[in-house]
Amino acid sequence: MTDNTEQLLHHLISIGKESEYLEFKENFDKEVVGERISAIANSVALTGREFGYIVFGVEDKTFRIVGTSFDPQKNKVGNEPIMNWLHQRVEPRTDFEFSTCSFEGKNVVLLKIPAAIERPVLFNKVAYIRIGEVTRKLGDFPQKERRIWNNQKNRNFEKGIAHEGVSESEVLKLLDYDKYFQLTKQDLPTKTELFVEKMSQDHLVTKSDDGSYKITVLGAVLLARDISNFPSVARKKIRVITYKGNNKDKRESEKEWGVGYAAGFESLVDYINTQVPNNEEIKKALRVERRVYPEIAIREFIANALIHQDFSIQGTGPLIEIFDNRIEITNPGAPLIDIDRFIDHPAQSRNETLASLMRRFGFCEESGSGVDRALSQIEIFQLPAPKFETYDDFTRVVLFAHRPLKDMTEDDRVRACYQHCVLRYISGLGKMTNASLRGRFGIDESNYPAASKIIKSSLGRGVIKEAERSKEYIPWWA
Repeated sequence: MTDNTEQLLHHLISIGKESEYLEFKENFDKEVVGERISAIANSVALTGREFGYIVFGVEDKTFRIVGTSFDPQKNKVGNEPIMNWLHQRVEPRTDFEFSTCSFEGKNVVLLKIPAAIERPVLFNKVAYIRIGEVTRKLGDFPQKERRIWNNQKNRNFEKGIAHEGVSESEVLKLLDYDKYFQLTKQDLPTKTELFVEKMSQDHLVTKSDDGSYKITVLGAVLLARDISNFPSVARKKIRVITYKGNNKDKRESEKEWGVGYAAGFESLVDYINTQVPNNEEIKKALRVERRVYPEIAIREFIANALIHQDFSIQGTGPLIEIFDNRIEITNPGAPLIDIDRFIDHPAQSRNETLASLMRRFGFCEESGSGVDRALSQIEIFQLPAPKFETYDDFTRVVLFAHRPLKDMTEDDRVRACYQHCVLRYISGLGKMTNASLRGRFGIDESNYPAASKIIKSSLGRGVIKEAERSKEYIPWWA
């Protein structure tokens, strides 16, 4: 028996009563236990706990350790192992587990039951629920059943567990606590236990019933010293691939970021800047280097890719591909809002806690303000407008290097016109005009027909419309 199991048993027995998440039994009855797995899994989902328990070998009235003859490794139903028998009758698949141990000289068995996720847990096609110490059919309580179906908390991937059963010292070895306190602008605590306590306030770490700690997915993806130490998120590392030329024929380098997103964000941005060529300008006989892409745009779009990815898509993580003429930033998962509304619409994320912490750490702007800042910088650099693309299981942002207006396609020009129109509309600078669009593209005043042609194409595509005042334009949705 591990120390953690002993501590957990001490804790459960010390509670001194049964509840929605806890039951004591002297011996095993397969039908009763199947019902209790369903009832406790569903009840735990409503109480906000991660696990519920059944302890075999303890009297349910006196809580005296009496021991049990039940052995989950040996007990069978006919010739079928009891675990197989239960798993065939409990749906959806639930990762409950038995632990057998000697406690105060008596044989004790602990059954650990995780909370229901996304839907109620059934036994023999029937769902159960605990009402205090009593087990009832869930169908008799339709309001509770609806709450389980609608319980978004249990679908929150950030709060999943990436590593459990770790000590305080192990938490500090696995997570970059120095970076956490630096980013949150807090002084380092004077006591070791306060390091973990502070991180737990941001849901990076949680304390288990047995006194050990669990590192959440949020903690692992943000602050891991090495994401490989967390198998459930190890494939969420950031990959950066640099190509020679404008296609994927010649791969120059590939680098994988093995640290957490917050721990490695600055070094990631610095590395990307080294992979992107510089433009050289001559000013007053001095050679001045200016980066091809504004750093604000690179930071914002990378941060968005990390924040808005769908962690439920296994086997793939954020990907940054650098070509001579563009950067492609791809993340798993389709966006929650229309890509045409990325500029003006308040951000919506599957991972709100992750998004909130990334903003607090200073890696991106408040919801809805970062994309427009990035696009404003792209206009100042007079770069082609970024392209936002969405597919069934991934989202991509493409940043383009400088290209003269004459070399832009009609799609490029219309996309830039629409984004410029939106920026004018939401920034309070006034509505888009021929003059403002000429400024966007660097078109000479004498060549106003070129801007008029782009406006005409954009009107024809339906991405902008005329405002009340003549020769002013607003987005199609305004």
